Amino acid sequence: MNIRDLSYLVALADLRHFGHAAEACFVSQPTLSTQIKKLEEELGAQLIERAPRQVMLTEVGKEVVERARLVLRDVQQIREVARRAADPKSGVLRLGIFPTLGPYLLPHVIPQIHQRYPGLELLLVEEKSEVLLSQLRDGRLDAAILAQPVDGDQLRCQELFEEPFVLALPEGHPLDKTGALTIDSLRDHTVLLLEDGHCLRDQALEVCKLAAANEKPGFRATSLETLRQMVAAGVGLTLLPVLAVKPPVAITESIHLRPFDSPAPSRKLAMFWRNSSALESFLLEFSEVFLRLPEKLLAAEGG
Repeated sequence: MNIRDLSYLVALADLRHFGHAAEACFVSQPTLSTQIKKLEEELGAQLIERAPRQVMLTEVGKEVVERARLVLRDVQQIREVARRAADPKSGVLRLGIFPTLGPYLLPHVIPQIHQRYPGLELLLVEEKSEVLLSQLRDGRLDAAILAQPVDGDQLRCQELFEEPFVLALPEGHPLDKTGALTIDSLRDHTVLLLEDGHCLRDQALEVCKLAAANEKPGFRATSLETLRQMVAAGVGLTLLPVLAVKPPVAITESIHLRPFDSPAPSRKLAMFWRNSSALESFLLEFSEVFLRLPEKLLAAEGG
């Protein structure tokens, strides 16, 4: 048994296709198939069910794959320890970030990252929070920026910043003409929300629950941009994180933005990594870029 064969097995488990797995591992399909067969013979157990159009793991195969992931993760950590010892600020960093944050935060930090770490190759993975957590735990990510709270079992984190929400309203909406705007102002109003799986949906639902507001039935957006366009079209109102309404995001003239009076609804962002990570000291340093965002950038303003 060797590391290479375990990597072939994990690739096959992820892609469920011999050809695609071979391509991902930069080997020929016969080579990958032969090595998987040799691994099965060495272990004395069938790991893969081979059907004409489908590749499935046996029960033994599933358990072996999970343990193989741990082995490969540890091997990667060993390599990282050696590489970081030679040059802590170079190499590859795989960072996860979720879709309602990434496009709006990254333009404000990427230039500083390139300037501070010119030798660093930053690989960004944009997925929903649940997917990022899974990839972080099994070693496919080095770190992830997530909204708290997070099930932090075997994870460490560095709190980054708190991002307030603003209320996005179509022209002429009654809430655009009220005095102080609080969470209670949303009572009995209908709010547009994202589809299941987005952490922003969960955060907005919590606000709606506190305010006795309602979700618009039959509508769930796939992105913040869809929500923005629906508000502009007069379909309803929504909550937007403040970074999503700051330059370089273009202003939509038909949308009115109102900040909440204190205490305003918000979300707390943090960077997470495995508590076994060899990169911990570097990640603590790396997180400083996100801790130094201009105060004005996170200030909720009307418009």
